[in-house]
Amino acid sequence: MLKSFYLSISVFLLTSIGCRQEDPVIPNEEELITTMIYTLTPANGGTAVTFSFKDLDGDGGAAPEIKTAKLIKNTTYTGALLLLNELVSPAGNINEEIEEEGQAHQFFFQTTGNLAVTVQYDDLDTHGNPIGLRSKLITSSASTGKLTITLRHEPDKSAAGVVAGNITNAGGETDIEISFNVEVE
Repeated sequence: MLKSFYLSISVFLLTSIGCRQEDPVIPNEEELITTMIYTLTPANGGTAVTFSFKDLDGDGGAAPEIKTAKLIKNTTYTGALLLLNELVSPAGNINEEIEEEGQAHQFFFQTTGNLAVTVQYDDLDTHGNPIGLRSKLITSSASTGKLTITLRHEPDKSAAGVVAGNITNAGGETDIEISFNVEVE
């Protein structure tokens, strides 16, 4: 009987230790992006132009600041995106996280209207798929329209057209999406 008692206590202790409640899983919180700056530098030299978006009070507050610039026709630009969280001091550089987790991020560049520009990726993740922090933007003829830049978190980079920049089959979650009015002259 004493043997049964010790056996029962042992089983109880083992099951209660083995069934211990795990620590809660805290999901990886997405970074807050308050600012996007797209700097385009003419490949043949010349003055860089900057498109920027800044929204320091989030959705529903004051209107965001959006700055655009004119582009020159028949020009190739080297593009660099910078994403920041300016609600912390010093400002948080979101590019670092995007580069470290390149397989889980991709920018998409879409045009509307008759905007005569194409954008090519100029950086790759560790699997050889595009990220988009660095790009080449090529203008052809004089035109106007919108350039929409979208950052997707966990897109399906193996889906049809995604590595070529087609957002249609990308899936994932949109971290930020900004449309800039563009004039090519």
